[in-house]
Amino acid sequence: MTDFSKNLIHWHHHLNQRQMPWKGERDPYRIWLSEVMLQQTRVEQGLDYYNRFTSRFPSITDLALAPDEEVFKLWEGLGYYSRCKNLLATARHIAFDLGGKFPDTHEQILKLKGVGPYTAAAIASFAYNLPHAVIDGNVFRVLSRFFGINTPIDSPAGKKLYQQLADALLNKEEPAIYNQAIMDFGAIVCKPRQPLCETCVLKEECEAYKLGLVETLPVKSKSIQKRNRYLYYFILFYEGKYYIRKREGKDIWQNLHEWVLWEPEEPQEINEGKVKKVLRSAFGLSKARVLWISPESRQQLTHQTITGRFIHVELQGPLSPKYGYQAITPEELRKLAFPRFISSYLERADLLGV
Repeated sequence: MTDFSKNLIHWHHHLNQRQMPWKGERDPYRIWLSEVMLQQTRVEQGLDYYNRFTSRFPSITDLALAPDEEVFKLWEGLGYYSRCKNLLATARHIAFDLGGKFPDTHEQILKLKGVGPYTAAAIASFAYNLPHAVIDGNVFRVLSRFFGINTPIDSPAGKKLYQQLADALLNKEEPAIYNQAIMDFGAIVCKPRQPLCETCVLKEECEAYKLGLVETLPVKSKSIQKRNRYLYYFILFYEGKYYIRKREGKDIWQNLHEWVLWEPEEPQEINEGKVKKVLRSAFGLSKARVLWISPESRQQLTHQTITGRFIHVELQGPLSPKYGYQAITPEELRKLAFPRFISSYLERADLLGV
């Protein structure tokens, strides 16, 4: 085990070429920000967001004082918007309740809203050099392959086993360097697909490599159940204004805005007659002119596949307030945050010049 850790750190110092702006960062605010952004997000995607956030909000107090709508707008397109909500809550807790001082123990960090075991370990080790081992997808993969472990990583027994192993392997004198090394190694050498086994510095001792099990490890016991959803958005225009609402509840895209939504259980054949029928039956609109029906759009989320269309409609009468939508001007629209499914369409259609 000692050789495993030493070899990883040696690789990190001499062969690791992975560059990221937060590597070597000691400011807990910036580390926390980067880790929250990278939850369920590729590094390449999160990089621009990190740079924009740190430029606009250089301190946690700057973030805490920002209006919700501005922060959500800046987050737009990054997905998993509960992270943004937790980000604001935690920033305000630290700024206003803790006097702007970021917690400096693993136990205190773990109590922060939206911070789990991995993020707490990462902040504790990177910011304060505390001896806490990180466990993420990269670490699971490296440990499973190197030691030939076929216990499912998503099982209670697996989570306990891998955590104990990670703790035992952790270099207590250089926890930050070791944690960064094993995560980077999993990201660029021991990759999920087409790992660089032939040039791997650990291959001689790697059980998966010796036994030909690289492609089968690590093991997961649960398969993700995918859900198909069909979202048809009516972009209703009346007397210079559009109808919009903020998504509430615990569904996807919470706290973001959307057009007038019709969500049937099955995919629909959309034409002008169908649009007028739905507007009449679902929203009480009997006088409307259909201007444009977009081609089909699709977005793949972790557990859901979103398919839908955007239908531009000019109304000859107002939409009743009972449906929960608010009429706002194009200028007001430009300040709102939309889910990527909608904002990407707005960019393609150049609607409102956004």
